Amino acid sequence: MYSATIEKLLKSQKIGIGDRVSVSSSGKAFEGMLMPQTGAGDPDKIVIKLDSGYNIGISADDVNKLASAKPSAISPPAVKFDPAKPAISIISTGGTITSKVDYNTGGVTSLSKPEELLAGVPELAKFVRVKSILTPFTIMSESMNHEHWQLLARECAKELNQKDVMGVVVTHGTDTLHFTSAALSFFLRNLGKPVVVTGSQRSSDRGSSDAGMNLVCSAITAAANMAEVGICMHGSVSDDHCIFTRGAKVRKMHTSRRDAFKPINEAALAKVWPNGEIERTNSSIRVRDNTKQVELDDNFNPNIAMLQTYPGSDPSVMDYFINKGCNGFVLQATGLGQVPSKTKSWLPHIKAAVDSGVPVFLAAETIFGRLNCKVYSEGRAALEAGAIALEDMLAETAYVKLGWALGHTKNSDEVKKMMLTNYAGEITARSKDEGYLE
Repeated sequence: MYSATIEKLLKSQKIGIGDRVSVSSSGKAFEGMLMPQTGAGDPDKIVIKLDSGYNIGISADDVNKLASAKPSAISPPAVKFDPAKPAISIISTGGTITSKVDYNTGGVTSLSKPEELLAGVPELAKFVRVKSILTPFTIMSESMNHEHWQLLARECAKELNQKDVMGVVVTHGTDTLHFTSAALSFFLRNLGKPVVVTGSQRSSDRGSSDAGMNLVCSAITAAANMAEVGICMHGSVSDDHCIFTRGAKVRKMHTSRRDAFKPINEAALAKVWPNGEIERTNSSIRVRDNTKQVELDDNFNPNIAMLQTYPGSDPSVMDYFINKGCNGFVLQATGLGQVPSKTKSWLPHIKAAVDSGVPVFLAAETIFGRLNCKVYSEGRAALEAGAIALEDMLAETAYVKLGWALGHTKNSDEVKKMMLTNYAGEITARSKDEGYLE
């Protein structure tokens, strides 16, 4: 927590955690996202995350000026957009899709401006009008946390609630793309327009880059007759089509293939071709309703943990996390929902957590398939210890959803009820083979 002095300063400027701020200090200006002050930090220092991804602490005594800063709005590139085309907004956050090779070092570096990417994709003008490009932050996705998800959700809500904006495209690093799509799926309620999250496996200046086609197909999807949060990426290793997959039912399944993102336990929502054609492939897809005003519901409790059980795993790690203030667990269970129960048994640790008011949920470490803890005695024992099986929910989705649920209540019964309620298509009534490595 910040000191009373800083809290008073923030309150006077109506600034909250996650807001973009500018700070003047000793003749220098800094801009970035206001971060919370951890218990180990100096409560008299304001901490902001710069666009580079690094944090900087500035002593309250050295602050000359503190003010809110709007996410930088960048004018669209010198591509002629037809005002009669549907308007979309693009929110750029970094990642490979906004990167290029630095031939001096051989590594990958960010484009100097995100509109450089659009300048290389003039075919966007055939389908949409890019109204604005926002850059609330620039960071590689492995360094993101819940505060970035919250800021993204806020920017998405603002754009979607503009009358003429038909949808939003979020460009993002692929490493944790599915965590962000899950978060947006829960944070954005009463959705009437699409939010399309996309990235690329190859930087935009490479001959094999998937960036251009992914962006075109995402723009087409953002203007389509649907109202879903989802990921739109290559559907095969060829440049033939993309697939649009529900944000809470998708996962990165390969480190480098261009079709790395696959729907899990259900069919993709749609196939999208770069010529503008769309084929719906899932009957449960929600249709557009431009009259709806999206409701922001981004409460989140980050004091959660996702742990994997495996042969020889030490269950006392749960005690460690509880001592650190953990409010809930997602355990990746083996098979149909078992945890080690004979040697280094997890059962007493699960029971102790649940008895102390810390809920414990089980998700399948197999990724595909559905839990059924009643088949084997070990699974039944996990249920008797107090663990709750999460049907066919992805572990990563469960992790995000648990933080969201605990952001609303710490009552274990209420958290359990929320976790077993299907809000964004994260739980399917029946598992079908069509959702297996489609």
